[in-house]
Amino acid sequence: MPLQLNIAYASATGPRDRNEDFCGFVTPEGAQLADKGALVALADGVSGGAGGREAAEFTVRGLLADYYATPDTWEIPFALDKVLTSTNRWLLAQAATRRDLAGMSTTLSALVLRGNRYHLAHVGDSRIYRLRADDFSQLTTDHVWDRPDMRHVLKRAVGLDAHLQVDFAEGELQVDDIFLLVSDGVWEPLGELGMHNLLKLLHNPKLVADELVKLAHKHGGQDNASALIVRVEGLPDIDQRDHHAAERSLPLPPKLKPGNRLDEFEVLSLLHESRMSLLYQVRRVTDGRLWVLKTLHPLAANDPDASAALIQEEWLAKKVISHYFPQVLPLAPDQRSALYYVMSWHAGATLQQYLDTGRHFGIAEIAQTGIRLVKGLAALHRLNILHRDIKPANLHLGDDAKLRILDLGVASSGQHATDNAAGTPSFMAPELLAGQPASVCSDLYAVGVTLYYLLTRKYPYGEIEPFQHPRFGDPVPPTRYRPDIPHWLENLLLKAVARDPENRFETAEELLLALERGERDPLAAPRRTPLLARDPLKLWQLAGVLSITLNLLLLYLLIAS
Repeated sequence: MPLQLNIAYASATGPRDRNEDFCGFVTPEGAQLADKGALVALADGVSGGAGGREAAEFTVRGLLADYYATPDTWEIPFALDKVLTSTNRWLLAQAATRRDLAGMSTTLSALVLRGNRYHLAHVGDSRIYRLRADDFSQLTTDHVWDRPDMRHVLKRAVGLDAHLQVDFAEGELQVDDIFLLVSDGVWEPLGELGMHNLLKLLHNPKLVADELVKLAHKHGGQDNASALIVRVEGLPDIDQRDHHAAERSLPLPPKLKPGNRLDEFEVLSLLHESRMSLLYQVRRVTDGRLWVLKTLHPLAANDPDASAALIQEEWLAKKVISHYFPQVLPLAPDQRSALYYVMSWHAGATLQQYLDTGRHFGIAEIAQTGIRLVKGLAALHRLNILHRDIKPANLHLGDDAKLRILDLGVASSGQHATDNAAGTPSFMAPELLAGQPASVCSDLYAVGVTLYYLLTRKYPYGEIEPFQHPRFGDPVPPTRYRPDIPHWLENLLLKAVARDPENRFETAEELLLALERGERDPLAAPRRTPLLARDPLKLWQLAGVLSITLNLLLLYLLIAS
């Protein structure tokens, strides 16, 4: 059974000249309901300025449309924030260019219900309440000035300021939960007691919404009145809430040999074996095409975390539609008798394999490799996915001259976080080794180390072994190992691998621009870190040695005299 909701709304102009409230909702079906959930929203245009109705309607309509256009890999608050930030910019631009819309802004209260959880986004003084059993609770906070004579003056609204700050919250759903979204034209004249009593008296959401609006004006309300009711009538079964329940029940295949067949795939060779995973080159029997099949090592048969990680890797890989990544072959659970997934096969070798065979990479070749790598990583970051293991062994240069990023095994998105310690130590940023979470900045650090290593076969801070706790000073300039590296590229690499994240590139696009400009617009050489900041203990030790030496010298001169 999918998530079942009963939604209704009502809105009335009242004694005002026009209705500046706007309500709306979207209840998708099937996979989209499971992936994105149902979305309801209510906005109250600010009547003190022009264009209140326009701001409310555009904000709600834009949110309902654009939220469902965001990638599935974006977590719900992240997606809502991105859409609302864009809406806020549009409203400000309209107000700045059209006199008749000067000051257009609106409150917004929105609710996403997905699976067995709800997520809310709120700005302004419209409100969201929840009735659970007999507990009637306000889930939002009014963004108004805390003075009796300014309670109607908003501190926050969509279109009010260049920087939009939205409140987000989430919680578990229960059957028979009732969510109430109301404008101040309802909650102010009725109060919490009046709304609570009506919700207990009437059970049909449409009747409740209509009656709330009527009573608000009957009790002297002078504003537009709008109410939107959501009643949770059924929650999905545990198996349906879990997108990957069918995959989790699949057994691991045994270790395969050339000539073995697994479903519609014939094994040609073993490409890679690690402690946790196996990669095979396979041929699809139905059409003869070559593919790569990835599964877990039989030793991981009793490790549910490993199975979950492989399923997550397939889910993320399916969302990345780009020629910088191998593409996943869509297979339904009933097409597989075991736990594995299949991706496109490309002839060629990884950059690490090329290094192992003695290949020498030229400056222009590394610059071009960096451009391709950063473009691929930018596509990943736009989906809110962090790779977390960029290194030469995970970069494939095909016979078609295309660079592809491999292995999303430890990648994470907002919806699926994994172990913060995942990755290869020598390519991990200092903050990761200190236990901090991964970020765009740490992915770009790994890009810098990768390009540095391809040029010099050395690491900027030396090789780091697992469980080692290194101390980071300044990175070694790559020209020490390879004098032919131009200064523009050296400065770029030193910025990319800076110890402090604030001194690195902020986005993949910024690094890409620096690579494309190259010598035409070189970066300034980074400043060396003072010894006091780099190694304060060493500085004090040096000061102590100098002090002792000076005292001994003075003692000698005193005795000699």
